[in-house]
Order: sequence, then C-alpha cells, then structure tokens
Amino acid sequence: MSEPFTYDGGSVAPGEIANVRYTVSETYLGDPVRVPVTIVNGEQDGPTLFLSAAAHGDELNGIEIVREVAHEWDHSGLHGTLVCLPVLNVPAFIAQQRYLPIYDRDLNRSFPGDDASTSAKRIAARIFRNFIEPCDLGLDFHTSTRGRTNMLHARADMEHDAVARLANAFASNVIISTQGPEGTLRREAADAGTPTVTVELGEAHRFQRPLIDEALEGVLSVMAEYGMRDTETVKWPGWRTVIDGSDEKTWLRADAGGLVEMHHDRGSLVEEGDRVCTITNPFKTDSTVIEAPFTGLLVGVLENPLVYPGNPLCHLVKLDEVTLRAIRGRKLADRA
Repeated sequence: MSEPFTYDGGSVAPGEIANVRYTVSETYLGDPVRVPVTIVNGEQDGPTLFLSAAAHGDELNGIEIVREVAHEWDHSGLHGTLVCLPVLNVPAFIAQQRYLPIYDRDLNRSFPGDDASTSAKRIAARIFRNFIEPCDLGLDFHTSTRGRTNMLHARADMEHDAVARLANAFASNVIISTQGPEGTLRREAADAGTPTVTVELGEAHRFQRPLIDEALEGVLSVMAEYGMRDTETVKWPGWRTVIDGSDEKTWLRADAGGLVEMHHDRGSLVEEGDRVCTITNPFKTDSTVIEAPFTGLLVGVLENPLVYPGNPLCHLVKLDEVTLRAIRGRKLADRA
C-alpha cells in the first residue's frame, strides 16, 4: 500500500485523485494566483513522478501532454503517485507570454525559490517545496522560444547516474548532456535529490499532435522503467546519440539581414557542405548561403524567416559514426 501524498494544506490518500488549484501568489487586487495540480495516488507502492509544463507561459505542447496523462489515462493499476502540473507559470500563461508579467522575470531561473525574495522566487518556492521536492523523479516539458522549433529531445546531466537513467528511459533519439543553468527546475530539482529531465519539443503557441504523441510514449516508457505500470515496456528509440552540450552543439547564425528560406526541417540529417538555408534581401538581388560546417542533425530550426546579422538560424549537433550509420540505415530501409 502506498502512502498519502501531502502538501501544505492538503493530502491525497492512496487510491484517490485530487484536482487542486494551489495558491502561489496574489494579483494587484489581492486575488489569489492559483496553479492547477492533479495528484493521482495509486493504491500500490511505487515512486512519485512529477510532470510539469508551461514554466514559460507560451510553451503549450507540454500542457497537453500533462493533461492527457492526468485525465485520459487509466490509472487503476498505478504503482506510485503522479503529480501533474500542466501550467506552472499561470500569470505568463494568461498573458500568453514567455516570462512572468511582473518585471518580466523568468520563472525557470528562479528555482528552488525563496519565500522572502522576488515575486518569481516566491512562486517558485511554493511550487518547489510542495510538488517538486517530495517527488522521486520528474519530467519538465518545454518548447523552443518564439520563432524557432525543436525536434523532440531530452536535456539532462548524463554525468548524474540517476538523471541518466531517467533520460535513457524517456527514449528520445537525442539527449543533450548539460547540468543546466542555475535556477532551472531540472538542475535545482536534481541537486535537491529529485532526478529531473527537460524534454524539448516543437514551438511556442502551438499544440503539435505528432510531437505530443511521441512525448506521451516517452512518459509511458519512463513509467515502465520505474515499475509504475505493469503493462508497458521500456522503449528503444532505434538509435540514440548523447551530445556534450558544452562542446558539440553549434548555433549557425546569420551573417546578413534579410528573409530566410530554410532548406531542411527540424530533425533532418545534413551533410557537411549542404545548403542549410539562404538569406536574401527584399529584391532577391543579394543572397547569402549558409552551409553545414560538419555533418550533423538539425535539432532546432528557425520558423520566423526574418533575421538581423547574428540571429540564430538553426541548432546543428555533431553525430558520431555509429549514429550516422544507424540514421542512414533507417532512411534506406524507409525507402525500400
């Protein structure tokens, strides 16, 4: 039998599901700012997994992932507890912007929070203390920022054994290995004893169904790895590459201002010397061709086709020979 899940002001007994609107701040009028939380406490013992989204208020794909897990899946045989936080940054979500409207602060640089500090750190502290720190592991869903889009991939500190196990269980093709900046949910949670992985997928202001479905398979795979669902198996994505986030990722940037035509989509393999994109002026009398400096994978690409010099165009990562052979082999099989 599992234990009750408790938080400041409430408790959810084994076998119960609770939908909570938890107060984390107040508006200018003194009305409560409430974060929606669904807690599914299984009758059988197991780990506690949190799923969070919309730490940035315009990142919507993760919201649908968390909602579907919480409200559409059958949890009758659940081993352990799910803590589902579909919208962490409620003020930014309401304003449909990335950062907290209050002084434009980034909630995902404010963890673990501080009850006596800024508004962002006070919100972060209440979320972290009640719904992150009590958990055994976590998945934090994000999208690219406005004007860019990402293929689905995980970001995790692969030097941390417990985090690496979680990242591998999520079963994305690409894992970018970094500790993460100070104040991010995944770094501070891991430092506090809750291994956490960031999952990046798609673009802001969108529900992108194929990416959402792919991420839901990753959640099932994680739950299988930790024995939370008896009927699922851990997924193998077919190929996997772990990229050293400090050394082997490259943002290709514009050397001229203008309008961009991308020649490849996110997730594409490009060979060294391939034309990745072309920048032209309004009359198409001048053009600047951006070529791949090495053979690699386009993890993220530009969606907004307007750039100044120095603006990022795409996120290209190097691949080892084993991974390249696996990708090329799968492409040949798909054509057969």
